Amino acid sequence: MLIQRATLLDGAGVDIRVEDQIIAVATQLDPLPGEDVLDAAGRTVLPGLHDHHVHLRSAAAALRSVHVGPDQVHGRADLKRILAEAPTDDDGWVRAVGYHEAAAGALDRHVLDEVSPSAPVRVQHRSGVLWTLNTAGLERVGLADHPDGRLRSADDDWSNTLSRNDSGLSEISARLCAFGVTGVTDATPDLDAAGTTGLREAHDLRQRVHVLAPGKRILHDTDLDLDALTAWIAARHAQGVPVALHCVTAAQLVVTLSALQNTGRHPGDRIEHAAVVPDDSVAALADSRVTVVTQPNFVAERGDQYFDDVPAAEHHELWRVASLVRAGVPVALSTDSPFGDGDPWRAMRAAVHRTSANGHLLGADERVAPLAALEMFFGSADHPAQARRVRSGEPGDLVVLAGPPAEVLDVLDSSMVDTTIVAGRMVYQRE
Repeated sequence: MLIQRATLLDGAGVDIRVEDQIIAVATQLDPLPGEDVLDAAGRTVLPGLHDHHVHLRSAAAALRSVHVGPDQVHGRADLKRILAEAPTDDDGWVRAVGYHEAAAGALDRHVLDEVSPSAPVRVQHRSGVLWTLNTAGLERVGLADHPDGRLRSADDDWSNTLSRNDSGLSEISARLCAFGVTGVTDATPDLDAAGTTGLREAHDLRQRVHVLAPGKRILHDTDLDLDALTAWIAARHAQGVPVALHCVTAAQLVVTLSALQNTGRHPGDRIEHAAVVPDDSVAALADSRVTVVTQPNFVAERGDQYFDDVPAAEHHELWRVASLVRAGVPVALSTDSPFGDGDPWRAMRAAVHRTSANGHLLGADERVAPLAALEMFFGSADHPAQARRVRSGEPGDLVVLAGPPAEVLDVLDSSMVDTTIVAGRMVYQRE
């Protein structure tokens, strides 16, 4: 494909020849015989966005799930009504997602039995790390005697008993194309070799797909063990595998940094989320030289709940971006879809404005400039914090946006995506 009359972010007007890689960028290029030509007509052309932390199969499954978060549920009566009206999967389950205690209090099997239908029901916490099953569901997975029905997502002893349906991957991929997303990093933990290969080779996915497994691990405050984590990281490193450690609390971050100090660093090591970074951990995080992949979109999506749940003196520690960059920490952004909204442009705006849904400012000093927020989605799978450029030799993944660069940076909105190109092939064009 030849893209003519493109405008780059720096205002330069160029033509771009693209195949699997960008072949040439010049002031003027003549079409080759049989070459597709796209006239950008002065519109902005960027590297395709890479969402550095998503859960593809969970996002596909969420399309067939009922949502029971605080926006939908205001007490047990609402929860009971929504679950009663929910359709069942082909295998007879009711699958609900997005639950938070603010909706109807803490859940366990007994509460769920009171409000759920007789069918097997599983409800996922909005953090993504925990499911609650009713008694019928526990019987289905062979755990009828489980005390509370609260099961970890990463525990494949029960989750492997569930049927897998990838029918929603095509729709997820199409949505990503409309956002200008040309690559994703799947952060599902404990994928086996078959699961990893299946995602990378899924015909329904138009994006380039990178998988963190087998180096992804979710940490839990209830069983933090520095020696065990150090041994696990060392074993991954010995295999040449970088690690990606899920850190959403200060305790998890402290233990992770200590473990990485013990083992030494692999160049590809990452900390996922870094949802809470206390002041006295910023320097240690910078010294570790590990990349942080974080999601400021949660400031916009959950910020009002943070004002209720988190002491005001700790608000600045949540979902840091600017202070990490100033300290020299490599930072990339992602959406954590489906646990966060899958539109990366919303995450960019959240990084720039840091306002909750009700307009409250959370962490004013963590705001970054629009260009910085945009470029944090330009990294590659192997180098998330190194922004790709529109130049020869880079992957042939591009997005054409309506409007000049100044307007793109002012708006930061997916509505501006006109055309998405992956490996030199058009995968989306706005009608």
